[in-house]
Amino acid sequence: MGKTIRTKKWSRRLKVLAATLLTVGSLQVPAFAAGDNAQLIRVAMFANLGSTYKSTTPLITLESTGSWSIQTGDTNVTLPSGLTRFSADGFRVKVLETADFKTAAAAANLLQATADKPLMYAVTYNGKTLYQLYTGNYGTAALAGQAIARVQKTATVQLAGQKPVITGSERLSSGMYNSLQEAEAAQSTLLAGGFTAYPVLQLDGSNQTYSVWVGEATSAAELSTLKQRVEASVAGISLSPVGNSSGLIIRQDVGMSMEALKTAPHYTIAGNNSKVMIQGSGNGIKVVERSQRTYRGDMEISIVNGDLALVNVVPLEQYLYSVVGAEVYSSWPTEALKVQAVAARSYALQQGERFKIANVVDTTLSQAYNGMNSENDKVTSAVDATAGEVLKSEGKIVEAVFSSNAGGQTAHPSEVWNGGAGVFTNVDSRGDLSAQAGLHTWYHVLMSSGVSGYIREDNIKELTTKTDAGLSKATVTAQNTNVRPIPLIQSNVEPVAKINPGTEVVVLAKVAQSNDYAWVRGPFTSAQLVKTLQGKTTVAAPSSISTLEVTKRGPSGRALEVTANGQPLTVKYADTYRSALGGLPSTLFDIAGTGSYTVLGADGQKVSKTGSQGATVLSASGTGTSSSNALVVMSADGQARAVTQGQTFMFIGQGNGHGLGLSQWGAKGMADEGYDYQTILKHYYQNATIVKE
Repeated sequence: MGKTIRTKKWSRRLKVLAATLLTVGSLQVPAFAAGDNAQLIRVAMFANLGSTYKSTTPLITLESTGSWSIQTGDTNVTLPSGLTRFSADGFRVKVLETADFKTAAAAANLLQATADKPLMYAVTYNGKTLYQLYTGNYGTAALAGQAIARVQKTATVQLAGQKPVITGSERLSSGMYNSLQEAEAAQSTLLAGGFTAYPVLQLDGSNQTYSVWVGEATSAAELSTLKQRVEASVAGISLSPVGNSSGLIIRQDVGMSMEALKTAPHYTIAGNNSKVMIQGSGNGIKVVERSQRTYRGDMEISIVNGDLALVNVVPLEQYLYSVVGAEVYSSWPTEALKVQAVAARSYALQQGERFKIANVVDTTLSQAYNGMNSENDKVTSAVDATAGEVLKSEGKIVEAVFSSNAGGQTAHPSEVWNGGAGVFTNVDSRGDLSAQAGLHTWYHVLMSSGVSGYIREDNIKELTTKTDAGLSKATVTAQNTNVRPIPLIQSNVEPVAKINPGTEVVVLAKVAQSNDYAWVRGPFTSAQLVKTLQGKTTVAAPSSISTLEVTKRGPSGRALEVTANGQPLTVKYADTYRSALGGLPSTLFDIAGTGSYTVLGADGQKVSKTGSQGATVLSASGTGTSSSNALVVMSADGQARAVTQGQTFMFIGQGNGHGLGLSQWGAKGMADEGYDYQTILKHYYQNATIVKE
């Protein structure tokens, strides 16, 4: 979910989708798809919107198995089934031109692993095919110039003496043509004369017309020189600058495979305010650069802030088929799926023009949206059963934020983004416990070396012997059993140790596998925390951390203030502590310093102690042995933990996400208990009503 709660009222007056070419910077929110009554939503997938949202790609590759087309003005250009690629016009480096595909492909393959991403085209005239390799785009000619040295170094062998050059978007037009065939004939004449030329589908006219653009100059002076050369060499031709004309440059792409020649149409969007709508079929449109996912609806492609922008224009209810399927498990009770549908619909409709060219984005900055890949019949039925239903408070649609798991109690707004109460307040969320049903138990163990860690229950066996303090002993059941730093298998984190059967360990505790409800994170060293705190606090982070504790908590117990070395680590919003402290699942946590502990004396005074080499393993009565390199501290209720050499910090917490509003696992738990979706929604969103719009 997004990290800014907005209460801005927005107009939801319904508009008919009458045009597909929109003015850049002005969002028109179409409410009905042509020919039906489906309310539409605009979902940004790629866009450069500055600090609001930035996800960019140099290429957009779309694929359809059925009929589809490019809509420009009042006409449609039919696309062949299969792949079609799109790019944005701008400064590039033309790396080489060769009649040998393998040479161009070898250079492109080398460049693919660098920051200078390759584009490869084929151009054919007079029975001859040339393969052209470019890199870019680059924001300025100077940046393209800097890339030349990198490109030459990477593709030295394939260049064979050719010198890469900077190309730009200054071009000349040879006039207008009524068909693509006429434009291609004019192009062939120019190519035969040794000039770069492309057929172009014009975007700034009411009729479907084509032109031929000549050159790829970087300045007006270079363009003027080119004009003189072309008109002197090609009889009967008269050229004029393209200027701000908008069009789709039509080329043949051969960069999809470096192993074998594969071709696809390639359209480069050029000119100010250029924008096209790709109309899909009922089979959906696949977006290769979005993990090969397939999406319903249409795709709008434009240039925003110099980068390609891709917006999926899709009926709202079909958008929800994907969102609900991506946000929660389709195996959950139907009432829980209905809860998510109403919350997601309310959230989406409340966003208004938040992203300028779109209402929402396809990431969890808004709501997870994976297209048709996350759809499921059960989810679709739940969305359909609640069609049009939204949450309202005081006549306005509620921005129905939600998180995965509230850890037993939802957050108060003051614990998240400094907001007030009202629809959002802290309420009981006992259903969150459902997140750990059926998960493995893990043993927290201490080895004779003083190292402690976790072993999963199916890899360990308790022994009948105990320590002086009454703690159980155990041994593992398989060779090279991993001892994990937290009760969770992490493929990217090395185990703290490996032990074999016969090696005895002390059992400190038994805990649930880390999950959305209860979790352990760490251990983090002082240096790791200092690094992750950089830029997250409103005061300078300390150079090292010896003590770390939660010194203020909100109504639900979430951290409002964390103090390091006795000094508060102040943040703009309390929820920022999640990222500031190493990416914690929630702010509902306690901190254990593994190298120290605090003793509360009979006089009420607290005294800090640290572990040391050869410290005694204490029993509850104060007796023990010195066989371990770690100190074991036991509480009055028999809970034990190891105090090891060297201060590190463990975070033991509950919940996953900001915790405000709906808890998804909590809703699942309530549905398991028989509550209907309306009751669940009203529990999590106080003073809200469910209205069918």
